[in-house]
Amino acid sequence: MAAEGPGSKSEKATINLSTADFALEHYIAVTTEGESAGVEQLFAADFNQKIQSSNAQSHSREAVVKSLKKQKGEKLNCTVSTDIIEDSADYMVAKVTMEFENFTKTDLVTLVREGNNWKVSKSINSYK
Repeated sequence: MAAEGPGSKSEKATINLSTADFALEHYIAVTTEGESAGVEQLFAADFNQKIQSSNAQSHSREAVVKSLKKQKGEKLNCTVSTDIIEDSADYMVAKVTMEFENFTKTDLVTLVREGNNWKVSKSINSYK
């Protein structure tokens, strides 16, 4: 694992991302339950997020991490379900469905193994 650069905080928690399932569980906790520990280590360096809608958007790793840190402690009022679409030794694609009262958000999440850890490399969101 690479050493943290100057200005890193010693309070940063180390999260167990040794399996795709652990990484996916942590991603769900970060995106729906306001978990902020380990946000930096969860996303691959080339992570990007796309939002499919009439006003399609794309967000960089930096923007998503910053946004998720601002949501620390905020729990979303939704029911979450996951389906593993593809699973191999080095990558996983999961469909995370978040059902809110008036809409549903579907998040296709791609996870990849980097060394001994799993990271989220891509997220594609759609709403209905």
